[in-house]
Amino acid sequence: MSQLRSHRGRIILASVCSVMNKFWDLAPPVLIGMAVDVVALREESFLGDLGWANPREQFYILVSLTVVVWILESLFEYFYAVLWRNLAQAAQHELRMSAYTHIQDLEMRWFSQQTTGGLMAIMNDDVNQLERFLDQGATDLLQVATTVIVVGAIMFMIAPEVAILAVIPVPIIVIGSFIFQRRIGEKYTRVREEVADLNSLLNNNLSGITTIKSFTAEEREVARVKEASVTYLEANKSAIRLSASFVPLIRMAILFAFTANMLVGGWMALDGKLSIGAYSVIVFITQRLLWPLTRLGQTFDLYQRAMASTTRVLDLLDTDIGIVEGDRTIDSVKGDIEFRDVAFAYPSREPVYTGLTLKIKSGETLGIVGSTGAGKTTLMNLLMRLNDPLSGKVMLDGIDVSELKLDCLRGSIALVSQNTTLFPGSVKDNILYGRPDATDEEVMNSAEVAEAMDFIHNLPDGWDTEVGEDGHRLSGGQRQRLAIARAVLKDAPILVLDEATSNVDNETEAALQRSIEKLSLNRTTIIIAHRLSTVRNATRIAVLDAGEISEMGSHSELVKSSGLYSRLWKVQTGAA
Repeated sequence: MSQLRSHRGRIILASVCSVMNKFWDLAPPVLIGMAVDVVALREESFLGDLGWANPREQFYILVSLTVVVWILESLFEYFYAVLWRNLAQAAQHELRMSAYTHIQDLEMRWFSQQTTGGLMAIMNDDVNQLERFLDQGATDLLQVATTVIVVGAIMFMIAPEVAILAVIPVPIIVIGSFIFQRRIGEKYTRVREEVADLNSLLNNNLSGITTIKSFTAEEREVARVKEASVTYLEANKSAIRLSASFVPLIRMAILFAFTANMLVGGWMALDGKLSIGAYSVIVFITQRLLWPLTRLGQTFDLYQRAMASTTRVLDLLDTDIGIVEGDRTIDSVKGDIEFRDVAFAYPSREPVYTGLTLKIKSGETLGIVGSTGAGKTTLMNLLMRLNDPLSGKVMLDGIDVSELKLDCLRGSIALVSQNTTLFPGSVKDNILYGRPDATDEEVMNSAEVAEAMDFIHNLPDGWDTEVGEDGHRLSGGQRQRLAIARAVLKDAPILVLDEATSNVDNETEAALQRSIEKLSLNRTTIIIAHRLSTVRNATRIAVLDAGEISEMGSHSELVKSSGLYSRLWKVQTGAA
């Protein structure tokens, strides 16, 4: 993974600290054996052979060595903990940002096939699993390997016959660990899939709590969440059963090695082939060798969780970006728009357009009306390159939008949609989203145009009032006025209003209409609406029907005709 390759130096340093910590951690059993020899052999002990004949001096040396060993062990433990944890946090942060950045570059067609809960599970739960492994599992693997090498070397130096008995279970444990790893990996892949489904359901229910309450469907939704949670629970139970069985089996292998060493080493000590101190070292260090192997199950458990999660993140990062950015810019966008013989269809659905052609002149206001599913909003998605046409061209000032840089294209369009999105923060923050470098005077002017000043001044904290998640502390009309103020502040040459007044009352609609009239001056404006009153003042009105423009003209011209617009107008005005 590129996130880890960029931290190669830190990984090496953290690995060295982990190895050195374990190296010094294995020294106390050797010091204990030397101390036993001093008591039993006195001048003939190992330190005595090195020139320190006085047993009391030997103990001074052993105490000094013990202090040094413990200090070094503690220092390296601190260093490796800091290094691995910071590395884990950095990798987690970078992987999450890589996933989020990649997601933002994907086209809307891809989003239509995903669930919010599933994406949240990837960017939170799955990314966190990698952090947990790097935080603990990586150093565990290094220290187990260090233990096997160091302890094995010490034991072969002291008593090769005993060392062989201690090493026999190691390959069995390692092979068993790899078998366990493969099987537990399959279990955790299913666990990650189930938690994504559960998160998706919870996210959907929390965002739709008003609908659930209005239909008194609380018990039904509790049952649905319970079913998904039980499925997740059962997937975890299956993984837990396999995970829990690993350590007891490893202990049986350890039991063999430990008892064999105790028995054979004891016989050798009784026969005088081993000193009492050497026997003490063997007993203590055998446990140090074998006992950490029981943690291999937990470590591989962490590893497989991380791999199952990381695979999901990497699969996301491998998703091809369908919208390839162009390299052209327009110094001053006029706002001439043309849809030329455009064909488009959503995946596994009937074509929306088969050959749609539409020209919008710079500075004019075009209304687009039609029945639900006629393809009104899809036009705007194609204009902003949220989707690309299957064939045909979408042109801006005579240039195919696929040739333009996205910043140039989308920066020239101010969008106010039916589903207004506000972000956690203050009222002022949400208006500034249109142009973060705007002055306070420009922000207030945009609020004036959107007729939002009165309600802003009546809020508890005025401009600093927190709007809450997605603006839930404001009414629908207030949210829409902030969205219009945001568009005013952006001051783009093209304005797109996609059902901007469909969810508000008549009084609010009238206020928004006045704002739209001011906002549409001297810019190309496209108004998508179901309410025909919203588009009656447009320069031209296009009627979309079955993916084609069936009528085109001014409001008065279309009302006089006997087409779809005329029929809709009569229905909406009660004249039918």
